[in-house]
Amino acid sequence: MKKPHPLRAIGLATLLAFGAAASHAVEFTDPRGDDKGPGNYTYPTDGAYKAGSFDLVKFSAVKSGNNVDFAVDVNSTLEDPWGMGVGFAVQMVFIFVKTGAPGGYTATFPGLNVQFAPGHEWNKLVVLSPQKKARVTGEADAKLGAMAKDVVVPNLTRGRSRTISGSVPLAELGGDGNVDGWSYQVVMQSNEGFPAGTDFLTRKVNEYEGQHRWGGGNDGDCDPHVMDVLEGPDAKQSEMLAYECAPDGKAKKMATLKMLKK
Repeated sequence: MKKPHPLRAIGLATLLAFGAAASHAVEFTDPRGDDKGPGNYTYPTDGAYKAGSFDLVKFSAVKSGNNVDFAVDVNSTLEDPWGMGVGFAVQMVFIFVKTGAPGGYTATFPGLNVQFAPGHEWNKLVVLSPQKKARVTGEADAKLGAMAKDVVVPNLTRGRSRTISGSVPLAELGGDGNVDGWSYQVVMQSNEGFPAGTDFLTRKVNEYEGQHRWGGGNDGDCDPHVMDVLEGPDAKQSEMLAYECAPDGKAKKMATLKMLKK
């Protein structure tokens, strides 16, 4: 039997190795111009909140050695008007993940005002924040109860051009490492340094926009405090973020998200 040329053998091995590595990656795109929550949310009036800067357009998760690299692209060049020192300032990204592990949550945390549909549970939450890791994990420990153990924060989150990214150890996520087989949902929120007492670093949406408040929602506690989410064929944003308010300002029908899987 004729042996393959050494260089060809090396090339084939490299190609196979690359193919195996590439299989542990997933990417989703999201429609442009839908950074309006359920459909009518408006940006705060302060110039720090640039048009398109909360418009999620792409999300990826890539297994890289013993880490998973997460990246979220928005529809505007990132800026750091508040001097956070990491290349962005106003955005806050919550990445809900369902690994291969059993169990999970349909509830979320105070300040977001969304839940997940039955059968669309999440079991890990990756937070991409311009605030320091210690602040984010401290808020989680103080406000999230049992969920706090499932919050994962990169040691360093960076913003560059239009991409917010951070890496976390695979061991902190659990599961089998086959990120292309996991389910995801991405929630665009706003970096809030002075959240309400029980809220987990979230900025509220009110009926009317203000300097640092989103408008188009409700002054009660029934509207989803969400600017954009990852949309799929069976998970339309307008349907997931639809809500109804009761007379007391509480949710009569809560916004209900779905996880997406490739």
